[in-house]
Order: sequence, then C-alpha cells, then structure tokens
Amino acid sequence: MSSLPKIGIVGASGRMGQMLIKAIADSEKMELSAVTEMTGHPWVGKLLIESNPENPHEIMVLDDPEEAFGKVDAVIDFSSPSSSTNIADLASRLNFVHVIGTTGIDRNQEKSIARSSKSAVIIKAGNMSMGVNLLVKITEMVAASLDADFDIEIVEAHHHHKVDAPSGTALMLGEAAASGRRVDLSDHMDKPRYGAVGARKRGNIGFSAIRGGSIVGEHDVIFAGNGERIVLSHIATDRSIYSSGALKAALWGLDQSPGLYDIFDVLGM
Repeated sequence: MSSLPKIGIVGASGRMGQMLIKAIADSEKMELSAVTEMTGHPWVGKLLIESNPENPHEIMVLDDPEEAFGKVDAVIDFSSPSSSTNIADLASRLNFVHVIGTTGIDRNQEKSIARSSKSAVIIKAGNMSMGVNLLVKITEMVAASLDADFDIEIVEAHHHHKVDAPSGTALMLGEAAASGRRVDLSDHMDKPRYGAVGARKRGNIGFSAIRGGSIVGEHDVIFAGNGERIVLSHIATDRSIYSSGALKAALWGLDQSPGLYDIFDVLGM
C-alpha cells in the first residue's frame, strides 16, 4: 500500500478538477484517492477512467462527499460556496486538510468556514498563483505609499463561464489596497457603475469585470492621480498555475495544526 498522501478532488469533471487530476497523476509526491461530482451528474457511479479514458485512475466518482473523503489526507475544492462550506464542516469531522479555491463565498459562509477551522486545517485563497499573491502584497505597499489623491480601480477579465463578479482575486486586491490605506473595503467600495451614478467619491476603490471567450485570468490595479497613472498587472495564460499552487498548499497543510490559513502562510510570506 502506498504511503503517499491521499488526495481527494471536489468536482472531477470541471476545468480545475481535470487539471488537478492530471497534475496528481504526474506527481511523485501524492496520489489521487477520491473524486466527487454533483448528484445527477452523468459521471456519478462510474469509474473515472470510464468517463475520461485518458485518465489512468480507476476510482469511482461519488456524489456523497462523506463517503468519498472518509480516508483521504487532503481535499482540494474549487466548487461552489455552499459546497465548500459543507466540505469544510466535513473536514472538521473527518480530520482532513481542506484547500479552498472557491470564490463568491458570502460573510455567513466565511463565518461557518472559520468555525470549522477550529478543528481542521483549512487553507483558503481567492487565487492560488504565486504571481497573483505577490501582486497582492505589492498593491498593499503602493496603496500605503499614496494618499487618496490617487484613485484606485481594479479591472479583472475572465472566461465567459465564470459566474461571480468581481472575481475572488479582484476582491483580494481590493482588500490589500484598503489595508494599505487602513480603511475597511466594505465602506469604500465602488460597485459596478451604470447610469448617472454621480462623481467618484474620493478614497473609494472601484471594480470592473470583463467576461469573454477563454480568458484564463487578468488583473490590473490602477492608481490614477492627476497627470499620472501607476498600473500593476498580472496575466495568467495557463490554468495550471492554480492547480500547482493548490497541490503545494495541500502538502503544506499536512504538517499544520488546525486553523484558517491563506496562500501567504503556504509561501512563508
């Protein structure tokens, strides 16, 4: 029997699920142990290799996370806010590391996940990319250096399948800018504008979302002053940056005590 860490994946058929499964197959540091899909999905009840012949894993696709993840060491989850909240509760009961890359989680769900982290290792990040997280840190530093004479706008672009806006990464950047200015983002957020919304309020942080085609992920943080602009950018061209970051987080979490962590903890930042 292998002694490698056993990894479970939520959402086997999704873009991230498929990429994670392939990354685990190519890894010598872990093994795929369980996968799930939503009840009613055509893959449920079939071997993974039956639904995806290119995949070497003969693992049954289940729709019951408790049954699927009973013997795993870590679960990686890019699913939905309600699903991630439920998996976090399961992690607290079954004692596995839970890596959450899901975005669009609301405040009540955040509180539920935080409660679960009291008895489970939960690593939650709006983006698993090292480059994005460096951008977050730089954004905070620049925001701290410039006063409110510089308006802050965050522009993000994603593929046309993405269902939430602004993206989790855009919100991370907004939180970083607000932290640099020592304000609460919820009190200084300019939500998407339409119609006669009036002049921009000094000190607010604006957001714009673009959806189209197969865009993997692009984020710009614009500091617009009088006569000059500073633009910080990150462009993702390959979704594998997210899967490799998530797998790194899962392995890191195996050696941690229960708590709620983020990607900065994983990267030692």
